[in-house]
Amino acid sequence: MKKKDRQEKIKELIRQYEIETQEELADYLKKNGYKVTQATVSRDIRELKLSKMSSGTGRQKYIFILQDDDSLEEKYVSVLKNGFVSLEPALNILVVKTVPGMAMAVAAALDAMKWNEVAGCIAGDDTIMMALRTIPDAALVRDKIYKIIK
Repeated sequence: MKKKDRQEKIKELIRQYEIETQEELADYLKKNGYKVTQATVSRDIRELKLSKMSSGTGRQKYIFILQDDDSLEEKYVSVLKNGFVSLEPALNILVVKTVPGMAMAVAAALDAMKWNEVAGCIAGDDTIMMALRTIPDAALVRDKIYKIIK
């Protein structure tokens, strides 16, 4: 089966089930007739830009927030508003605190906004480190984030 078909199936599965791990995703794919390895699933997750977020039951689940539709920016804004807790500047770095389990989703939303000032984001469970190109860029992006969440 083709990679495109497998990746479409992955999107379908994560919409249908609360899938928490790569192993769980691989099991669902195998049950649906896809012969996959851990490396294949890991690569698909990266290529599809899947993120994890809290499922509300104390667990995390994979989500797909990068979709091709007109309300894309609205989805990013929603993820940012729902996940944001606080922001702390440190020279050309912004440390963004999120709701537990939301850092990857919020970082993906911030990356998708494609702000030229942002060199990149690194996300943990509830913390994001945003590297900005300059100190003034950090202040500008801080202001953009506050404007969005208010």
